[in-house]
Amino acid sequence: MKIVLIIITTVISSVVLAEAGLRLILGLGNPPLYVADEEIGYLLAPNQNLKRMGNKIQTNQYSMRSEAIADTKPDSLFRVLLLGDSIVNGGWWTDQEETISTSIKNKLTSDGNSVQVLNASANSWGPRNELAYLKRFGVFESQVLVLVINTDDLFATAPNSAPVGRDRNYPDQKPLLALTEAYERFIAKPKPLPNQPEEKGDRVGLNLAAIGEISRLAKAQNSKFILTMTPLLREFGETGSRDYEKKARKRLQEFAVQEQIIYIDFLPIFTDFPQPEFLYRDHIHLSPQGNHLVSETLTESLKSFLYQNK
Repeated sequence: MKIVLIIITTVISSVVLAEAGLRLILGLGNPPLYVADEEIGYLLAPNQNLKRMGNKIQTNQYSMRSEAIADTKPDSLFRVLLLGDSIVNGGWWTDQEETISTSIKNKLTSDGNSVQVLNASANSWGPRNELAYLKRFGVFESQVLVLVINTDDLFATAPNSAPVGRDRNYPDQKPLLALTEAYERFIAKPKPLPNQPEEKGDRVGLNLAAIGEISRLAKAQNSKFILTMTPLLREFGETGSRDYEKKARKRLQEFAVQEQIIYIDFLPIFTDFPQPEFLYRDHIHLSPQGNHLVSETLTESLKSFLYQNK
């Protein structure tokens, strides 16, 4: 009986220690949550404050990866709204203080300016998700709206809430235990998502139309609009962008000229970097160096609007 008690005590102690370690060290058991939305597809749940893999993640009352904001902007404040997907959001792998939005804010405030850079984003959003978000919430009196897309976003599908609560990357409630999440994330096979009808037609055209509508919405709300696009890592290979991507890129460039949109293409900027692969943490998401280069470039573009506002 004594041996049984020792075994039971050892097992329980091991489970408790493992649970505590997974929570304290990795932040498992407390993932950032999502909410499904009929028009937007999904958003990060509002008012979250947690740590994940050692990185702070905070969302405000408008599901932005930003601190809470006042309903009315002070006249002295220069506000920028940064809109995008996981590149802007930063995901669990980026601390709140190392996101592109925070980096831009720090650079613009270094001269004593009063600046706020809002971060409205979510993983895998495309232009139509972002348009739906703006239709819901507006531009928050921002003087400049910056839309950051990547090459894949030109082919993004319509907003879809199916992953929320089904895909382990889009949980809508916290797991019972950190051990449960560890098993589901690292051991168990992903649960199949319900079949969705394939979106047919000209996706590039639909996304360009959404970008055009975002531009007009910004103008209607007295906000300057900047469109930027980051490339995929493989676009720096020997073959470069694939033929369908080159065609889509050309359409975007021509569309920006036609619509008189300020457009920053990061492909040539990244190409000039001595080793572009250092700008990425995987095939699409940026490393700290990549975030730094993007924030440096956008900061320079925003300075002219900042000084016009004074």
